[in-house]
Amino acid sequence: MRNLIVLIVCISQFILFGQGGFTNNSWLSIHSGAGYVIPEYSNINYSVTDPIQSISFSWNKRTTGKRLTEQLYHFPEYGISAGFSTLGNRKVFGHEISLYPYFRSFFYRDAHSAFFHQFGFGLGYSTKKFSLATNPDNISVGSHLNMHFDYQLGYRLNLKKDWGLEAALRFAHFSNANMAEPNLGLNLLYLNAGVTHSIGAQEPTVRQDIPRNIKRHEMALIYAIGGKHTRALQSTIYFTSSASIEYKYHAFHKFHFGAGLDLFYDSSTKTELSIKPGTTYEPKDAFSSGIHISQEIVFGDFSFILQEGLHVGLIDKVHTSPMYNRAILRWKCSDHLLIHISMKSHLHILDYPEIGFGYHLKSNS
Repeated sequence: MRNLIVLIVCISQFILFGQGGFTNNSWLSIHSGAGYVIPEYSNINYSVTDPIQSISFSWNKRTTGKRLTEQLYHFPEYGISAGFSTLGNRKVFGHEISLYPYFRSFFYRDAHSAFFHQFGFGLGYSTKKFSLATNPDNISVGSHLNMHFDYQLGYRLNLKKDWGLEAALRFAHFSNANMAEPNLGLNLLYLNAGVTHSIGAQEPTVRQDIPRNIKRHEMALIYAIGGKHTRALQSTIYFTSSASIEYKYHAFHKFHFGAGLDLFYDSSTKTELSIKPGTTYEPKDAFSSGIHISQEIVFGDFSFILQEGLHVGLIDKVHTSPMYNRAILRWKCSDHLLIHISMKSHLHILDYPEIGFGYHLKSNS
């Protein structure tokens, strides 16, 4: 969790100060939302008694097309948002306070209106958490500090004198990435609306010819470490790690496709198998292996990757599903070095977060 906080702070600093001037091409906005908790498990239904409401304040900055990727994504915007939300039951779940940087790209935009989608990832603080003595009904949130994921699909109407209106369908999820138990998390669905106001100078966009994409091959070697709790409400954090060999094909400017091999180590396996009926533990059971395919959305040196994997060779004896997944936020910090944070899961069941480091090499053509 400490590594996650450091990475979020670094991304926020890049967003706030890395684009030249705090107020130029910037907007301030306030949004209000109303909706419902979407139970991931049926037993959460009994604890959710009320609709949810939210309010958020955001600052975002429009890019001007000085880099190729800014034109490819129709001059996207970066920002940071702070919000407050109810959670369907004040006594059980309390409220959530969130803070997260976000990235907004556009399906279509002109001088008067725009259709956008927005991804955000940061921190959420829950005012209530599970306690066997005082709050046993809260089986969703096991810690005050959580990770917050936010997605919006929306429309913006530009008005005169630097004002605008926005409306969006918003989905939010927060949980602690299996760093404390219980960790079912909460899924929130809102209808969001708000008003925006531009600040500072609004510079004109720069347009240039987009060069032909050079189709390349890329190989990467990656090692990652993480930690997790078991599902037995223990306080112990178990060490996890993985090693991967990845291949990527740079098919388009914005999208890369690939495949790879994975080897996982999970020190909690012995504890998990000891409470699972009909199983025995051997040292090799702490390891599992698999193959995966991947889809990568690229924005400059940053990318978002989805991987879908299948256990082959060393089978995961703890989870019944042969499939595994990873969502990865990656930064290529030099010509050959990369760093990323990822979340490993088994379909919709989160397993553990990782921070990874790697070496990548691209072909010339």
